[in-house]
Amino acid sequence: MIDTQQRESLKGTFDPAFFLGSEGAGKHVEKYHKNQRIFGQGEAADSVFYIQKGKVKITVLSEHGKEAVVGIFAEGQFFGEACLGGAKLRTSTSHAMEECLITSISKTAMFAALGKEPLFSAFFTAYLLSRNSRIEDDLIDQLFNSSERRLARLLLLLAKFGEEGGRAPSPITLSQETLAEMIGTTRSRVSFFMNKFRKRGFIDYNGKIEVHSSLLDAVLRDKPQIHEDE
Repeated sequence: MIDTQQRESLKGTFDPAFFLGSEGAGKHVEKYHKNQRIFGQGEAADSVFYIQKGKVKITVLSEHGKEAVVGIFAEGQFFGEACLGGAKLRTSTSHAMEECLITSISKTAMFAALGKEPLFSAFFTAYLLSRNSRIEDDLIDQLFNSSERRLARLLLLLAKFGEEGGRAPSPITLSQETLAEMIGTTRSRVSFFMNKFRKRGFIDYNGKIEVHSSLLDAVLRDKPQIHEDE
């Protein structure tokens, strides 16, 4: 039987997608059920995770016991990579939001791949740059936009508007409580905005949230429907 390294060698060039989707030295692929914990805040940070399928929620618990959602990650994204920068312990907790297929890569295996394979190094660097840009945009969003505009932007991001490939927007299954935590407002305000968006045809909301292109148009054109509320 040909192992992972032999198959990669036979391909002639390193394939990041194959590397991330297969088991091998320092790599393990595991299925997670909805709400299953992947790692917990305060646990040893010794691996990086890559999502092959599904969505993962990242939360942080304060000293006073208050939990906040700080990120939602989906197919094709990494999480837990702080260990590569020297972090010894996890600063957050991660849970599968739905059925997930996730590859865990040990810190040692990750450094080996980054050092030996230029294609993977370029792939991972491009991902980190994109993530950094997203974090900057999120910070600007929190500082300068109203909670209504923050919710509109979050819905567009979660529905994957503007991604390459021309795929149809993805339905969103997050609760209003989670959406409120992510944009820093109350559930009642999110409920108010969601009803407003639905009445104006920006979304359909019946268990799952279906986001329409009219919401993107309203945000980009700064229409009065998306305005300061605070």
